[in-house]
Amino acid sequence: MNKNTEHLKQAVQFYLDGDWDASHKITQDYSDAMANWIHAVLHKIEGDEWNSKYWYKRTDCRQYEDYVDAETELLEIQKLL
Repeated sequence: MNKNTEHLKQAVQFYLDGDWDASHKITQDYSDAMANWIHAVLHKIEGDEWNSKYWYKRTDCRQYEDYVDAETELLEIQKLL
């Protein structure tokens, strides 16, 4: 388990609890593939497709089109953490 796993779990939970900003702030503190994936999804939710795709390119082969629903994607990330 990465040392940032607990923080990334917290980031996902912050979003699910309605705090996009807190979630985003945490993901900005890390640069590994999982943090980048969460960061990408947050920008997808925000509606910033260009920025979202930028972060997807920094994941381990994840793509913007992999999930239609961003919340479902975050729930999948939560299971993987």
